[in-house]
Amino acid sequence: MMTRSARFWLAASLAGVAAAIFSTVAQILLWWVFWDALPSILYRDVRFAAAIIMGEGVLPPPITMDWQIMLIATGIHFALSIIYALILSWLIRPLAMKAALIAGGLFGMGLFTVNMYGFVSIYPWFVETRDWITLVAHIVFGISAAAMYKVLAR
Repeated sequence: MMTRSARFWLAASLAGVAAAIFSTVAQILLWWVFWDALPSILYRDVRFAAAIIMGEGVLPPPITMDWQIMLIATGIHFALSIIYALILSWLIRPLAMKAALIAGGLFGMGLFTVNMYGFVSIYPWFVETRDWITLVAHIVFGISAAAMYKVLAR
């Protein structure tokens, strides 16, 4: 039988992975519906994320598909998503589902602010991603991480 601590870590980590996927799918769908920028905007954002580790050398055009950059960006995305979900899960542990979902949405908005305004001082290229679609993706992240954690922690 799994300990309470192990159940928390597993549920929160899986919630982070799931939320990373849900928020990315939401963002891609919104780009597809509202902007005529796919796949170049996806490749741009992938390069932005990969540049956290690989440096600014991966940023210049042409913005095309590169599997190494995609894998590094995906790893960064999942790692950060798990860290963020661990924080959120710890905060919502005592809450009922409805309150946890509301807290998750608010957490997503706060995460958008931290990522798009705080981390931009370190990684200035992310300023280009400050838009309503990125905000919605962060809210989807928070809500889906909260929902997944609450379901998996039972």
